[in-house]
Amino acid sequence: MKIEPFKVELWMNEHEDKAIYNTGETCVDSISMDELFEIAGLDKQDTLNELTQKRLTYGHIFGNPKFKKGIASLYETIQEEDITTTHGAIGANHLVLYSLVEPEDEVVAVLPTYQQLYSIPASFRATVKQHVLAPENNFLPDLTELKKQVSQKTKVIIINNPNNPSGSLMDREMLTEIVAIAKDANAYILSDETYRGLTQADIESPSIADLYEKGISVSSMSKVWSLAGLRLGWIATKNQEALQQCLLHRDHNTISCGMIDEELAAIALLNKEKLLMRSQKIIRENLKILDEWVAKEPHISYVKPQAGTVTLLYYDFDRSSRELCLDLIDNHGLLFTPGDCFEFENCVRIGYGCRTEELIASLNKFSEYLAKI
Repeated sequence: MKIEPFKVELWMNEHEDKAIYNTGETCVDSISMDELFEIAGLDKQDTLNELTQKRLTYGHIFGNPKFKKGIASLYETIQEEDITTTHGAIGANHLVLYSLVEPEDEVVAVLPTYQQLYSIPASFRATVKQHVLAPENNFLPDLTELKKQVSQKTKVIIINNPNNPSGSLMDREMLTEIVAIAKDANAYILSDETYRGLTQADIESPSIADLYEKGISVSSMSKVWSLAGLRLGWIATKNQEALQQCLLHRDHNTISCGMIDEELAAIALLNKEKLLMRSQKIIRENLKILDEWVAKEPHISYVKPQAGTVTLLYYDFDRSSRELCLDLIDNHGLLFTPGDCFEFENCVRIGYGCRTEELIASLNKFSEYLAKI
């Protein structure tokens, strides 16, 4: 099976370790086990003693019930039996596409987005139609155009909400309209919701799994919950046909997730309000800093993100995004992600979920660079 190289992952693999100023990171500032236990109000020694006594079996094949209960609490209508756990959201996306998309199927996917969402269906020899999100439309779908792209042959409509890399957010009204388009075609909607909940304002961020009987939500413990090292994600859907296909295929590539990882994730989601408050505080304070910085930089512009931890910074000088980012990392230790990793140019992706002092130092370094060129 041939597949397109995963541009953003190749870029991060090659350059992340060189970063002095890392604004390529997409998770909210990661926490340690010590910090997790402190946030949860647990006695560290007692908790570790309990964990170390567990026999390291395969654990719960379809996911630790405590973890799945925590996941279900993130939705309006999803129950524990509507969920299966995976190796990160990247594993969840792959499993859904691997389970549902066949050669000759038609898929409509937004662009820009996480590349696997359109490269994996293409590798299965599906016809992939790209619905390009434009900055002029705040990186939101053009519903008239989307309706034209979806046909009776469409198997899956793929969205990413909140969007990576733009930070746009589709509200309930827009999602409901997309559901109507999907219903007319009897198509699934796969929604990568890895950043769901990280809103700039105190507004809802509904899940497609709660809005549509053929809606499939994918998420993880990485971005919102600052626990990427657990490598845990999940699929949530009320559509039993889709879920059973995922479970059938899951036997071939997962069996189960790490039992200790799921214990820790269960602790985190039992304390989801505290963790979410921490994450929202970081991204909201950091976006204010980024917004003020953009306003002062004459050669930089952006569409202010509504959610998530990332956005695209556009520049007005003549240089490819890859050339610019290579210069920044190789000669200045400053890590951004080139826009060409998302099929866009004259822009770079910045992650602003890091420690505030790290963001300030990175922006100051970029300002020095811009002043010189």
